[in-house]
Amino acid sequence: MTKVIPKPALRGSQKWLQVAINEKSSFLNTLILKQLPKSNDQTIMWLSPIKSDEYAEYRDADFLERLNIELPNRSLVSFWPRHGPQWDGLGKTQDGAVLLIEAKAHIPEIRSPATQASEKSQELIQESLKEVKSFLGVQSKVDWSGTYYQYTNRIAHLYFLREINKLPAYLVFVNFINDKEMNGPTHEDEWHTAIHDLEAHLGLPAQHKLSQYILHVYLDISLLQ
Repeated sequence: MTKVIPKPALRGSQKWLQVAINEKSSFLNTLILKQLPKSNDQTIMWLSPIKSDEYAEYRDADFLERLNIELPNRSLVSFWPRHGPQWDGLGKTQDGAVLLIEAKAHIPEIRSPATQASEKSQELIQESLKEVKSFLGVQSKVDWSGTYYQYTNRIAHLYFLREINKLPAYLVFVNFINDKEMNGPTHEDEWHTAIHDLEAHLGLPAQHKLSQYILHVYLDISLLQ
């Protein structure tokens, strides 16, 4: 099943993203749009998680269908096996930019488990990750399927959409501040340090060919309460 319908979230990043998109979208929209080119007079149409859609989250072919995008150059199944990233949020700007959202409320969330894919699926994953690493100037020996695998597979999908299929896609990390219930950061500088350490671990250069399409925004949950 590539459309996942969770219950309305009670805590953490899932809860605050649902609130940020469905109830107080102006705060999140402003943070994202100011990092996009030609953002004047732009709006964001949120497609997931939407209350009227039971806060559904999407993955695999369903996330493409939800965004109403077609792949002119390469199919998703040739790049990534089934059960790929389940996107926390999906949106499109008025001029057609695609927004892939990953939300976090506390720093340990960015440390994901290694891939649990089958041996056959891992072959395709490793082949695609190798392709992405080469494109970004990351040494092939750096393991992208262990710690921080969630981060790397999101970057891989950005590469797939933007570089291979030439679609105007952006990967947006929504980092919440002051989620005391989750012992989250109280200032965005804490996020900056964690993200810097993560990217250093992955061997990512400070600036690479996808840098301008990876956005980090920092949203204080006090604005959402």
